[in-house]
Amino acid sequence: MQFRDLKAQYTALKDEMDKAILDVVASSAFVMGPKIKEMETAFADYVGVKHCIACNSGTDALLLALKAWDVKPGDAVFVPSFTFFASAEVIAMQGATPVFVDVDKDTFNINVADLECKIEQTLKAGKLTPRVIIAVDLFGLPADFTKIRQVADRHGLYVLEDGAQGFGGRIGERKACTFGDISTTSFFPAKPVGCYGDGGAVFTNNDEWATLMDSYHIHGKGSDRYDNIRIGMNSRMDSIQAAILLVKLRAFKDYELVEVNKVAARYTEQLKDVVKTPIVPQGFYSSWAQYTLQVENKEVRNGLQAALKAVDIPTAIYYPIPMHRQTAFSNLNLDDNRCPVSDQLADTVISLPIHPYLSEADQDVICEAVRSFLMK
Repeated sequence: MQFRDLKAQYTALKDEMDKAILDVVASSAFVMGPKIKEMETAFADYVGVKHCIACNSGTDALLLALKAWDVKPGDAVFVPSFTFFASAEVIAMQGATPVFVDVDKDTFNINVADLECKIEQTLKAGKLTPRVIIAVDLFGLPADFTKIRQVADRHGLYVLEDGAQGFGGRIGERKACTFGDISTTSFFPAKPVGCYGDGGAVFTNNDEWATLMDSYHIHGKGSDRYDNIRIGMNSRMDSIQAAILLVKLRAFKDYELVEVNKVAARYTEQLKDVVKTPIVPQGFYSSWAQYTLQVENKEVRNGLQAALKAVDIPTAIYYPIPMHRQTAFSNLNLDDNRCPVSDQLADTVISLPIHPYLSEADQDVICEAVRSFLMK
C-alpha cells in the first residue's frame, strides 16, 4: 500500500504521459520551450487569474513573490507556525523577520484572532514594519481568506497565499491560488497536482508584479536576453515537467479531485465516532493533500502509527517541530507559549494514505486498523 500512489496514477495515464514526455524529447526544446507557455496558460485558466509563471519549486514561488514586493531587512512577515519550513524560510532568505502565528485547532490554518494579536504586538514593539501575511492552505483546505483579507486591509498588508497543498481547493466557487495578492503552489510529486521532480508556480492578476517575477526567475532578465536589469535567480521549469503537468491537470479536472474527496468522505464516515477527523467548514472544499487525524496525545499517536506499520499501512506526521521551535529561528528568542495549538498539533496529528486511486477495499482495511487500535 502506498501513502500517495504515484505508480497507480502513472499506470492510469501511461499512454498519454509517455507520449507527452517523448514529444518534448523529440522536439529538443528542453528549457523554456513552448510547453512552458502552454502549461502556464492552462493553469492560469483553471485557477482563474491573468498570470501564471512556472518556476523551479514551490519554495522559489514564495521567494519570487517576496522579491516582487521588495521584502527586506526590517520587515515583518506573518506566517503560521504549523506548516512546512519553506513558508518561513523564504522570509529569512530576504533578510526579513518571520512572526509566527498560531493556527486553528479544527482547520490547521492560520488563526485570524492570533494574527491580529501578533500584528498589534509587532506595531507596539516598533522594531519591525509589518508588510505581508503568508496564509497557508494546509492539507488541501484554503485558509479563511475572507477574514484574513479584512485584517490585511486594516493594516495595509499584502496577502501571499501559499497554496502548495491547496491547489484545487475552493471557497464557494472561487478556487485556491486566487485569494492572495500573489498566490503560489508547488508541483512536488506528492502534491494534489505534481510533476516528476520539483516545480512550482506563482499566480497573480497584477501585471507589474508578474513582469517582475518573470524577470527574477530567469536571472533578472530584461527585454534583451543578454541585458540583465536586476539580480535574479535561476528558477526555470523544464519543458518535460510542463508536459507532465498538462497531462496531470486534465486528469485532476476530469476525475481525480472528485475521487479523492470520495475517499476523504468515506474515511470520515467510518472514523468520526472514534477519533477527531478533519473539519471542512461550510462553503469550503478541500483538495486533500493529506487526510489528518487528531488523537489524544503523543503516546497514542506513536502507538497508532506503530500498529498501522505492523500491518503495512504507511502514515506520515506533519509537522513534529513547529516553526517557532525550529533551530534555524532560535536567534529570534521566542517565548515557549507563543503558539500553543501548533505545539499540541505537533504531538497529536497523524495522516493516513489518501489519493484518487485508493481502492475501497484498502480504505476499509485502513479504517478497520485505526478503529481496532483506538477502541481497544
